[in-house]
Amino acid sequence: MTQILVVDDSSTVRNEVGGFLQGHGLSVAYAVDGRDGLTKLKADSGIKLVICDVNMPNMDGLTMAEKVRSELGNLQVGIIMLTTENSPAMKERGKAAGIKGWIVKPFNGPAVIGSVKKLVA
Repeated sequence: MTQILVVDDSSTVRNEVGGFLQGHGLSVAYAVDGRDGLTKLKADSGIKLVICDVNMPNMDGLTMAEKVRSELGNLQVGIIMLTTENSPAMKERGKAAGIKGWIVKPFNGPAVIGSVKKLVA
C-alpha cells in the first residue's frame, strides 16, 4: 500500500524526493502533474500524504489540492507543497485548501523526514 504520493513535473525532483523517502522505509508513488495526482489519489485510498509542486502543466498543485478536498471529498490526506514559490498569497490559498506544510526547494530530506513520518503514521 502506497503511503506517499510525490507530484512534480520534474523527474529529477520526483526521483530525489521519492528515493530519499523510500530509503527511509516509506512506500512512494509518483505523478507528473496535478491531473495525474488526482487520478492516483482516486485509485489508491492508502495514500496518507501528498508532496506536491505548485507550478506544473495541465493542473497546478494548488488546484489539485483544492480538488482533492472538494471533488474527492478527501479531508484526511495530508498535503505538503514543495516549491520555489513562497508568496503570501499562494500560502494563503494553500492554507484555505488544507495544506499541512510549505517547503521551499531545494528538498532537504533530513530536515523534514520526522514530520513526514508523523503525517503517514
